[in-house]
Amino acid sequence: MNNERNKQLILEALGKLTKKLRGEKSQFMFCSENDISTSIVSTIERFLKDPQLTTVFKLAEAFDMKPSNFIKLIEEELPENFSLIEK
Repeated sequence: MNNERNKQLILEALGKLTKKLRGEKSQFMFCSENDISTSIVSTIERFLKDPQLTTVFKLAEAFDMKPSNFIKLIEEELPENFSLIEK
């Protein structure tokens, strides 16, 4: 796999997880309650935005989990032996 495709896989895993954890709550309500930009969440859920690390931390907090647990859930959606570095 090439590097751009691997980056896209991460964005897709993050976007799908964010939407799943947000559940039935609208983006507007979720973002309003957690001081997160609606436009950022929208682009994340459409796999268009590679968010800043601070945004990832804020999302994890909004889902009431540690950032490391949030990243672990994203990682579990990636293919086995996934890497951004070609070896």
